[in-house]
Amino acid sequence: MTYRVEFVERTGLELLEGGRGTARYRMPLAGNENHVGVMYMGAFTVLAEATAAIPGISILDTARFYPIIKDIAVSFHKMAATDVFAEFSLDEPALEGLLADLERKGSAGYLAEFPMLDANGVVVATGKVTVKLLSHGWQNG
Repeated sequence: MTYRVEFVERTGLELLEGGRGTARYRMPLAGNENHVGVMYMGAFTVLAEATAAIPGISILDTARFYPIIKDIAVSFHKMAATDVFAEFSLDEPALEGLLADLERKGSAGYLAEFPMLDANGVVVATGKVTVKLLSHGWQNG
């Protein structure tokens, strides 16, 4: 199953690389500019969410489990007047730990923290996202 969110699709977000435990994205500046011609904050947030979530989603049996974002923060360092890029990966031990927690508890989670770079390789923002993976039958408590 592929997760589709029309709002995200309208931003033009492009998956450059994806696989087991990894994601690399490009958020285009075109169509995502704010009133002063630089990347709009909402576009950074969409980029952070997708970059953080896809590595965890990549291991899910979506008939049994689903992802949610528990919290998200974007720290700005410089204005971005170009496309913006981000990538995040979970290593194999982390992926195995998530799968074990899902089987044992019905829930798992991880913190993704990563830089967001402009087309010149300058860090323009940092994303910090807490991702939860839950079983369809999971109940808090």
